[in-house]
Amino acid sequence: MSEQSNQPQSDNFVIRTFPVGPLQCNCSIIGDTLTGKALVVDPGGDADKILRLLKELNLRAVAIIHTHAHLDHILASGVIKEATGAPILLHEGDRFLWDMVEQQCARFGVPTVSLPEPDQSIEDDQALDCCGGVAIHTPGHTPGSVSFWFDEYKTLIAGDTLFQGSIGRTDLPGGNFDQIKDSISQRLYSLSDDAVVITGHGPSTQIGIEKQTNNFIRG
Repeated sequence: MSEQSNQPQSDNFVIRTFPVGPLQCNCSIIGDTLTGKALVVDPGGDADKILRLLKELNLRAVAIIHTHAHLDHILASGVIKEATGAPILLHEGDRFLWDMVEQQCARFGVPTVSLPEPDQSIEDDQALDCCGGVAIHTPGHTPGSVSFWFDEYKTLIAGDTLFQGSIGRTDLPGGNFDQIKDSISQRLYSLSDDAVVITGHGPSTQIGIEKQTNNFIRG
């Protein structure tokens, strides 16, 4: 399991990010060692790795949250729910993609999975039940794309909205360039310049770096 190393740590805040699944989506486990609570973000495969790490960290998943519902971010969600009992959270704008997971699997030639219904809808500015996290609706890559902000720890989970030197593609169903531009420039670039950005694929970056150097959307 290859974990990213430039992630903030504190006495009780734990975050581990590692690629999973056939398309190597970055899955994150975010936890509080004082309460033992954890969030599982974008379990796109390799459920055994995710469950093993939760056990190693002595953390209990209290929610399975998704930045969006493309198959590479959701494939293991059902298995993780079955193993942990944690509810599945998804923005309603991406429900159509969730419901099309079998068609998505067929399109990309990966083994078909069936997923349970999401338990709760993620709303803009919704507080998360761990580490003071807040959901930020950042549409554009998909209509229901969401980023997760942990202010105390200056950490952003951006999914496929913002990448190091790039942005999420908008040519897939539901994609919209004007929306992703507004989501990044108005919502994400308003966060702290020193905030670490954990992306949906590839290496992490920082808000200030992207504002200065991202050729797609400058701050």
